[in-house]
Amino acid sequence: MNTTGDQQLVKRINRSVLLRLTRARPGLSRAQLAEASGLTKSTVSLLTRDLLNEGWLREAGSAVASGLGRPSTPLFIDAEARALIGVEIAVEWVRVVGVSLLGEVLCTHEEASVGHAPGAMCAQAAALVARVHQVLVQRGLQVSGIGVGVPGAIDEATGRVRFAPNLGWRELDLLPLLARALSAAGVPAVPVHLQNEADVAALGEYEFSEDANTGPLIFVSCDVGVGAGIVLNDRLFTGAQGMAGEIGHTVLKIDGPLCSCGRRGCAEAFFGSRALARPRATARAGASFGVLLQNLWMAFDPSCIVVGGGSSLRHPALLQQALVTLAQYSASAGLALPTVRAARYGLQAAAVGAAALVLHRQLRPLHGGAPS
Repeated sequence: MNTTGDQQLVKRINRSVLLRLTRARPGLSRAQLAEASGLTKSTVSLLTRDLLNEGWLREAGSAVASGLGRPSTPLFIDAEARALIGVEIAVEWVRVVGVSLLGEVLCTHEEASVGHAPGAMCAQAAALVARVHQVLVQRGLQVSGIGVGVPGAIDEATGRVRFAPNLGWRELDLLPLLARALSAAGVPAVPVHLQNEADVAALGEYEFSEDANTGPLIFVSCDVGVGAGIVLNDRLFTGAQGMAGEIGHTVLKIDGPLCSCGRRGCAEAFFGSRALARPRATARAGASFGVLLQNLWMAFDPSCIVVGGGSSLRHPALLQQALVTLAQYSASAGLALPTVRAARYGLQAAAVGAAALVLHRQLRPLHGGAPS
C-alpha cells in the first residue's frame, strides 16, 4: 500500500472540499467549514493555514462575533493572489485571457491565426501566453495553470487531438508541442490542460456561475464549426473517445449539403459560418438550429442551454429563429423549456472556459489533473 500517496490524495480531496465550500458560501469561518464539510476542526485549521499561505484563501479584515466564545474570522477565495490563463486556438484566431479565481477577466490578447500548422499555432499561442503571463506577474499574481481549448475531439486521458476537421488535425499529440512552445517563449512551467473548446466554454459558464444551479448545463458553440459542451453530475461528459458534443457532425438531413468532415447533411453544413455566408441562409439555418436544440433538450434534459460563438453574435436572427422553432416543439409536447440564454463571456467564452478548466481540475482531484 502506498501510504504516503494515499495521504497526499486525501489531503488534496479535503483541500478541494474546503475551496469549493468557500467558493459556494463566501465568508464561512473555520468552525463553519468544519461543520459543513464533516472534517475535524484541527484538519480544517491545518488546511486553511496552507491555503492562506499559498494564496488560495484570504481572511476578512476583522473577526466577527458569533455568540459565545472567540470571534470567528470569515474566509474568502483570494482573487488577488492567484490567477488562471485560458487559451482558445480557433480556426481563424488565437485568443488568450488572464482570469481571476472568481471569473473576472483581467487581461486579454488575441490575433488572427497564422495558419493551421500545429507547430506554428502553438508558437503563436505561446507568445500570447507569455504576454498575458507577464501582465499577471506584474500585478503580483501567481499563475496556477494554463487551460487550452481547441475545436475538435480530445482524448481526455492523454490530451491527444483525435479529430479537428476544421484545422485539418487528426491523431495529433498537441500537449508536447504546446509544452515546447511555452518553454521556448519563456513561460514558467505550470500545469497545462487541454480540452475541446465547447467543453471548456461549458465549464466557464458552470464554474463561474452567478447562481447555485448545479443541474445539467449544455453550451452550444456556433462558428466555423458547431459543437456542444455538456456538464453532467458536476463534471464534463466527453464520451468514450472524446467525441461527445460533436453535434456539428450529427446528421439533420440524409443526402444534405456536404460537410467539412466528408459526410452529408451535418448540422455544420446548415448553420456553420460557411453556410451562413450564403445569401438568405439565416431563416432556414435558424430553423435547423432550433431542431438541433430540441434534440439536445430531449437527449439530456438540461436545466440550462447556453448559446455562444461568433455566428450567434454576427447573426442574431439565427438564435431568434431557433428559439421560435424550439418554442413550437415545446408547445406541441406541452413541456416547459429549459432556460436558453446567450454566453456570459461572449466571444471570450472558450478562452475563459479554458481558464476554468484549470480550476475545475484543481477542485476535483479524482477527475485527473496535477496539483498546482
